[in-house]
Amino acid sequence: MTHTLSSGRAAELLRPDGTPVRVLVVDDEAALSELLSMALRYEGWQVRTAADGAGAVRAGREFRPDAVVLDVVLPDMHGLAVLGRLRHELPQVPVLFLTAKDGVEDRIAGLTAGGDDYVTKPFSLEEVVARLRGLLRRTGAAAAAKRSESVLVVGDLTLDEDSREVSRAGQDIHLTATEFELLRYLMRNPRRVLSKAQILDRVWSYDFGGQANVVELYISYLRRKIDAGRDPMIHTRRGAGYLIKAAESVPQP
Repeated sequence: MTHTLSSGRAAELLRPDGTPVRVLVVDDEAALSELLSMALRYEGWQVRTAADGAGAVRAGREFRPDAVVLDVVLPDMHGLAVLGRLRHELPQVPVLFLTAKDGVEDRIAGLTAGGDDYVTKPFSLEEVVARLRGLLRRTGAAAAAKRSESVLVVGDLTLDEDSREVSRAGQDIHLTATEFELLRYLMRNPRRVLSKAQILDRVWSYDFGGQANVVELYISYLRRKIDAGRDPMIHTRRGAGYLIKAAESVPQP
């Protein structure tokens, strides 16, 4: 694992109320936990640590973190069980999994269980910070000094990048952080076929071991929420990728 920190810091992220971002680090390796805490505090963030699942749940309840770095293997319970308990208290908190396993099945299990991203040990501190920055921005838990005022519209589907509200034909649609990012990428490129590789790179920011089935999985999630009971907007082009366009019965503005 890389222990160095870059000399330049990116724009500081803050909570909506202007206070520092809060991150909970859950790992039973004390040395690793301390290194991660040092890197996150260097960003100006508040950090609390926990060495087991029970401690993580208590810290989540008391600390109310904006993001969680969670080891999959803990001494008292599996990380996926901890995730479930944390989400009971904090339904929207983004979670970055840490694990020593690098099997594709483990990665997909973590994401489908509700995790938002995944880092395999060994990793660099800079990578963890970058992933957390992406998750915090994606979920709207934190923002830099400037924010865009952009509303994306495709047919009767609307996505507000600032409020993170999505609606179709006036009906609100609730998305997870990853679903929102995937839909935003599609809507920024209406009527354009986007390959699985492009989607992996843009939404997950890395190759994910070349496994495109996670894209298929999240496209299916979006279809259930966006297209269920309506004229479809999300389309598959076999061998090429996916695109979004206005439903045939709805004119494109």
